[in-house]
Amino acid sequence: MASLIVQCQVAPPPGSAAELTLPLTYFDHLWLLFNHNRRILFYKSPISKPDFVQTIIPTLKDSLSLTLKHYLPFAGNVICPLLNCSGYPELRYVTGDSVCVTFSETDTDFDFLVGNHPRNLKDFYHFVPQLRKPKDAPGVQLAPVLAIQVTLFPNHGISIGFTNHHVVGDGATIVRFIRAWALLNKFGGDEQFLANEFVPFYDRSVIKDPYGLGKSIWDEIKKYKLVLCDTTTPPDKVRGTFIVSRDDILKLKNLILSRRPNLTHVTSFTVTCAYIWTCLIKSEAATGEEIDENGVEFFGCAADCRARVNPPIPQTYFGNCIVGYVARTRHADLAGKEGFTIAVELIGETIQKRMKDEEWILNGSWFKECGTVDGNRSLSITGSPKFDLNAADFGWGRLEKLEFVSINNNDGVTMSLSKSKDSDGDLEIGLSLSKTQMNAFAAIFNHGLSFL
Repeated sequence: MASLIVQCQVAPPPGSAAELTLPLTYFDHLWLLFNHNRRILFYKSPISKPDFVQTIIPTLKDSLSLTLKHYLPFAGNVICPLLNCSGYPELRYVTGDSVCVTFSETDTDFDFLVGNHPRNLKDFYHFVPQLRKPKDAPGVQLAPVLAIQVTLFPNHGISIGFTNHHVVGDGATIVRFIRAWALLNKFGGDEQFLANEFVPFYDRSVIKDPYGLGKSIWDEIKKYKLVLCDTTTPPDKVRGTFIVSRDDILKLKNLILSRRPNLTHVTSFTVTCAYIWTCLIKSEAATGEEIDENGVEFFGCAADCRARVNPPIPQTYFGNCIVGYVARTRHADLAGKEGFTIAVELIGETIQKRMKDEEWILNGSWFKECGTVDGNRSLSITGSPKFDLNAADFGWGRLEKLEFVSINNNDGVTMSLSKSKDSDGDLEIGLSLSKTQMNAFAAIFNHGLSFL
C-alpha cells in the first residue's frame, strides 16, 4: 500500500501559451476505445522522507511545470462530443488546466518489487494514479489525459507512475515528455539542456488525409462506448520479466537462417517476438483450457509512420502516428515443432509487406485489419527498444526498472518490450499471466534457450 503525503495540481508556468487546441487525426481516434496506459519507473536511491518532502517534491513540481510549458496537451483534456451531438474530438489546453500529481510513501519491499520473478500484479496498482473523472460541458465531455504519482520507498528508492490516455500520444510522444521532464529536473530547470529532439512539433496539417479517413473512422468509432473513465480493475495474475540476451538473439537468428536461408527480414524484433509467441502458445496447455487446434491466433505490433509517408512527418510530431501490423495463423501451426519458424516467417513477411506501403496507411486498410482480430486469441506488443527510458535520469542515477502496468488491460496477452538496463543488445520482456501459465511459460522459455 501507499499512503498519501500530498496531492496537488501542477500547471504550466505563467507566461505559457494561453490556449492550444489539436484536432484528433485518424491515427488518434481508435485509442478512444482503449484502456489507459500505465507505466512505472523505479529508481534506487537512499532518499529519506525529510529530503523527499523538502527537496524532491518541490524540485519535481517546478521541473514538471516547466516541462508542461512545452507539452501543454498533457495538462489539458480530450474533448469528446456527447452521443447524438455533432462535432469532432480534440485535445484542448486552456489557462487553468493542470496535471494531478500525487506524492506518497510506502513500506513495500523495493527490491522485491523491481525483481524479475513473478509478483502479484495487484501490488503495482498502488503506485500508478487514476485519472480524474471526466466532466460534462454543453454538448461535450472533458477528460484529463495524464496523472502522475511519485512514491517514496524510504532510504531505498523512488517510483514515478504515469497514467495517460493513449489518445494524447503514442510511445514516442510520452517517452519524449518523460525524458524532457527528467532533464529539466536533473539540471535545475535549465532549458538549454532541452535539445531539439525533446521540443514537440504540433502542426497537424502534416497528416495527409486524401481519402477522408478521419471522418470515416470517427463515424465508426462513435458507434461504440468511448473509454474516458479510468475504471480498470487488476485481474488475478502475476507479472514476470524475462531477458533475451544478445547471444540468445544471435542463436535464434542463426537457427532460423539454417532452416530458411532465403528469409530476408530476420531481425532481433522478429526472432524475439516469434519465440515469445510460440512459448506462450505452448504454455496454454498448462491452464487446462480447451484450445481449438484449428482456431486462429493473432500477433499484433505497432509501426511508427513518421518516416513511412511522403513527405516524412517530423520525428518530434506530438500525437499518435502509428498503425497496427497483424499476423495470423492456426493454433496448431504455432504449437507444433515448426512453430518458431512459422512465427518468424509470418511476422517478418507482415512487416516487410507493410513497412513501405504508404497507400495501405492512407486508405485505412490497417484500421479494417485491426477490426478482424480476436482479442482473446492475440499477442500484442507495447513499448519498443527504440524508446529508451533507461536514459530518463532525474538526478537520482539510472533507472532500476521499468514496468508497463497497462499490459494487463485486455483479454489477450500484451507483452512489453524494452532495452535491458544491464547489457547493450539484450531485450527485456514483461508479461502478466495466471500463476499456472507463468510457471509453464518460464519452464518452456528457459528450456528452449538452453538448447540453442
